[in-house]
This record gives sequence, C-alpha cells and structure tokens, in this order.
Amino acid sequence: MRVFVTGASGFVGSAVVAELVRAGHQVLGLVRSDSGAEKVKNAGAEPFPGDVNDLENLKKGAAQCDAVIHTAFNHDFSRFKQNCEDDRKVIAALGEALTGTNKPLVVTSAVGLLNNGCLVTEDDVPPVGSDVMPRVATEEATRAVAAQGVNAYILRLPPSTHGEGDHGFVSMLIGMAKQNGESAYVAAGENFWPAAHRFDAAVLYRLIVEQQPAQKVFHAVAEQGIPFKDIAVTIGKGLALPTKSKESKDAETHFTWFLHFASMNCPSSSAKTREVLGWNPQQPGLLEDMVAGKYFE
Repeated sequence: MRVFVTGASGFVGSAVVAELVRAGHQVLGLVRSDSGAEKVKNAGAEPFPGDVNDLENLKKGAAQCDAVIHTAFNHDFSRFKQNCEDDRKVIAALGEALTGTNKPLVVTSAVGLLNNGCLVTEDDVPPVGSDVMPRVATEEATRAVAAQGVNAYILRLPPSTHGEGDHGFVSMLIGMAKQNGESAYVAAGENFWPAAHRFDAAVLYRLIVEQQPAQKVFHAVAEQGIPFKDIAVTIGKGLALPTKSKESKDAETHFTWFLHFASMNCPSSSAKTREVLGWNPQQPGLLEDMVAGKYFE
C-alpha cells in the first residue's frame, strides 16, 4: 500500500512514517523544509514538498496514493481558531481527492474535545460545535466528507502523546514549572489526562488503513486517565522543584492561556479500538516515560 502522510516529519507523523515503512508500505510524506525532506528520506519514505495549506498540491499528493493519514496541524495557539478553520479546508480538499475511490482517509482529532469529566468512548461526539470549541472543526469536516461517500476515519489522540522529542503539553508544563520555580496543579489535581506513547499511536494509524473496519472513530488511549496531580508531582521531582496546588487567580497566573488544558478532565476508553483492531499498546506509560526519558535533560 502507498500511503500519503501529512506532517510526515512531525512528532506523531514521523512515528507513523516509520511504522508504515517497517510494515512494508510505501510512504509519500508531505514536508515543508529541506530538513524535513531529509528526515523523511532517512526513514525510508519519499518526500513530497509542499505546505499543508496549498490545497491543490495536497490533492495531487493524496491522488497518488492508496490511503491518506492526516497528522499535520499548526499548534500556534495565538491563532488557534484560524488554524482549526484551515484544518477544515485541508480535510475537505483531501476528501475531494478521495471521493469515489473508497481509499481510507484517517484524520487526527483529540479526546480532549469530550472534556466532560466522565469516561468517554469512541461512540461519544463533542457536545458543542466549532462555534464554541474551534477544534471541533476537524471532526465536523471529517463527518462532512464521510457524508459525501469518503471512507473517512477519526483517530483521537490524548492530551499527552508522549515519547522522546515531545514538544507537546507535558513539555509546556515543564517549561512553566521552570519559569515559575514550581510545578503546579489546579485545585486537588484530581482531573484526569489520558495518554499514549507516540509509537503505540503510530501502530493504530497503520492498523486503520490496513483493516479499514466499519467502525469510524478510534481512541489512541493506552492509559485511560492519569491524575493531573501525579503529572505535576513527577515534573516537580524531575526538576527538583516544589509542587503546589493553585486556585483561581493563582492558577491563572501560573498556567496563563494553558489553564483550560491544565483543568481538562477527559478520562477516555479505548476498549472498542482494542477489540476492533487488535491494538495492544506496548510502550512505557507517561509517568514512567517522563522519569526514564529525556524530559528533564
């Protein structure tokens, strides 16, 4: 199978490329830079130069392949709403390229969209639209192309998709702890973050394009929910800093724009994902990875 991967040199995308190549697939990887192209080439894949927002070029890449995996997303939170709307256009373009082919399109979403404090499953849908929560645009767009006959799948990643080279939420929390001289959690820190290692998530992307099951939504959740306090304590120990609870104004001062994510409470099940695809995560859990990995170097 020849697979087109967006974000092919990124943290998750590069793991997906490596997993697909390891399994004997050919990969065409969308890259924006020469260094990204070199990284993709070294992984045994073919670089496809271009920007994800060049929709005509994107359609050309998708049309050349048997499946598409979309991992690219602009994580500049200063223009978050615009990035989400841009992602809607990207998914529509990819869907247009695949219409009438039955080729699979796997789109990356987030379990954090189901942030309601209760255990959520693959059957749950975001409780609000993109007008309230901009990131929902990704799932709205995926369901829209599916309604047009595209063989589209949603793969929701957890708040922490971790591993060496992680520049995501945990790394941001470490940066805040260094800046403030202390690690922190909100209130009692009893809100839950699910997690998965990026290598385990990469296996899941591969299983979806290989099996193309009837179920259309999957959760890349290896750990159902880790108390946020445990993450904060692990950061404090790793940096030899105190760990403290923060309420209201103090929490806003410490976390600033990240407070929403630090308060996120989205325990998530992956039972159906494991049952349908035979997915069995093998990598270390988040706290173990933080201690044994390179998070505090």
